[in-house]
Parts: sequence; C-alpha cells; structure tokens
Amino acid sequence: MAVLEAFDIKLNLSGKNILDIDSFAINEGQVTALIGANGAGKTSFMQVLSLLQKPTSGDLFFKGEKIHKGNLLENRKKMAYVFQQPLLLDMTVKDNVQTGLRLRKVPKNEQAHRVEHWLERLGITHLAKQSVRYLSGGEAQRVSLARALALEPEVLFLDEPFTGLDSPTRGKLLLDLASLLHDTNIATLFVTHDYNEIPYLAHRLSVLDQGNLIQSGTPQEIYRQPKNQTVSDLLQWVPFQKEVKQAIIS
Repeated sequence: MAVLEAFDIKLNLSGKNILDIDSFAINEGQVTALIGANGAGKTSFMQVLSLLQKPTSGDLFFKGEKIHKGNLLENRKKMAYVFQQPLLLDMTVKDNVQTGLRLRKVPKNEQAHRVEHWLERLGITHLAKQSVRYLSGGEAQRVSLARALALEPEVLFLDEPFTGLDSPTRGKLLLDLASLLHDTNIATLFVTHDYNEIPYLAHRLSVLDQGNLIQSGTPQEIYRQPKNQTVSDLLQWVPFQKEVKQAIIS
C-alpha cells in the first residue's frame, strides 16, 4: 500500500529547474534508497516529500488523500526527518527524545513509555541523563533516531544518517537500524552516497539524475539491468565491498 505518493512534481528555485518528477511512491513497510550524483536533487526531493519544501507545482497524496494547505500540518505530524548532522538541543538525551512528544502534546504517561522504549531499542538507555554536549558522533545520531522514532511516524526520512561516522560505529548503527526498520511498518526513504548500505536497509532503489527520476525497482533489478548508461556509470564507479555486491545481485 502506498503511504505517500507524488505526481508531476516540479521545483524551480531562482530560475533553475531542480526537480521534474512524473510519479513516485513510498510504500508501507518498505525502505527505499534514493541515490544519484552530487547535485541530482536528492535532498530537495526528500524535503518536498516531507513537506519541508513547497514544490513549484505538482500534487502529494497521503494514503490516497491529497495534501493541501488545510491538512498540511496534520500530515506533517505523521512524518519524521533525520538530518545528516544530528540537530540536538542543549539538554539531556532523555529531554531531546521527549521534545517532539511534548510539542505534539502526547500524554505524559505515553511520553515516558515511548522515550524509555526507544532509548532501549537504540541502546542508549545508559545515556538518558547525560548532556548531549558530551556524546560521540554515533551516540548523537542514535539520539536523533530515537527522537524521530518516538514520534511513531508513518513515514521516516533519513538524509545520509551515517555520514561522518567511523567504520565500526557506522556498521553497528546500520545493522541496528536495519533491524528496527524491518520490524516495523514505517515507510522509509533514505538518501545515501555509500551504496554498501543498500542491501542492508533497502527493499527498493530509486535513481535521480539532474532532478529526474530515471529508474526505480529492487536493488537487484537495477544492478542487473540498469536502464541507461547514466545508471550503469553511477553503479560501476561505486567501490562496493565484494560481499555486498554479491548480496545485491544474488
């Protein structure tokens, strides 16, 4: 079932065409990876889908209902966005995770339950009373993820959530997040430049080029049969680990 759909999306900023996309959907229970060269429009598209950027033209639908000015905020509350760099407030880990719940006026008992649950699921319960000033990069990103997941979103957006982390930290967080997402029905879209992440997280893969969606399908379909030379070149230049490449094509 499509949770979020986009049709005829165009984005023009300062006279420059940023996006021109005929159709796109994020399905319940699926994780979709969005890839493309630098400047392809990945972050812009994610911000349009997450209702953080108004498109120049086009329509968005949430579970079949058109999103418009009157229901924009209502639908925005069904989404959560995790940025490349954790945007944490100068307070404790627990307070950061609880912030969105307070703003959305979730009952206090429910707030406490959700915070405790997601701190535990992300393996950071022991950091609950610690100031975010003293967190490592990996710990800070786990707090950011816990804050987003505590909102119990129906759509989750991840904008390169592993960027800047060292390899061991990135690998552990990647596996933990994959387990979390695959245990839920959250429709998820994530942008990545590290294609080794794709087989661990993604059920589907979409390729952007100069603001155009040029191919969508399973990672296996796209890797085996790239639609054109642009997709082929994009994948060929990626330094896949040998075992990851085998996981994609097998």
